[in-house]
Amino acid sequence: MSIDYHEASKIVNASIEKAKELGVPMSVAVVDTGGHLVAFARYNSVFGVIEFAMKKARTAVMFGVDSDVMGSIIAGAGLHAQGMINSNEGLLTIAGGIVIRNKEGNVIGAVGASGGTVDQDREIASSGAGVII
Repeated sequence: MSIDYHEASKIVNASIEKAKELGVPMSVAVVDTGGHLVAFARYNSVFGVIEFAMKKARTAVMFGVDSDVMGSIIAGAGLHAQGMINSNEGLLTIAGGIVIRNKEGNVIGAVGASGGTVDQDREIASSGAGVII
């Protein structure tokens, strides 16, 4: 089962509300289990971070771990790290991509946030993901 539009919209809205509360420009993307975009919002962010938000979400859902966790895994890969980063049309392995799980613990999608600091992106994406749990 994948996330539906109704759930994805709740996540995007909660994430944008958190960004507004923090005063941070933000792009937020929610993808389904196939990494396909379900919902997106841009709140005063620069154009360049749109793709960052989508790649953070795709990275998280493809590997079933938050994007910064995947970054730690790749950091330990040595020579193979470059190939891993360039796989799957490019990964973005910094904080801000959060796996979304249903009540049973199954991955149903991921949210990616980009536009602030690494900590702000993580907080904003986590805030959005938290509305589903």
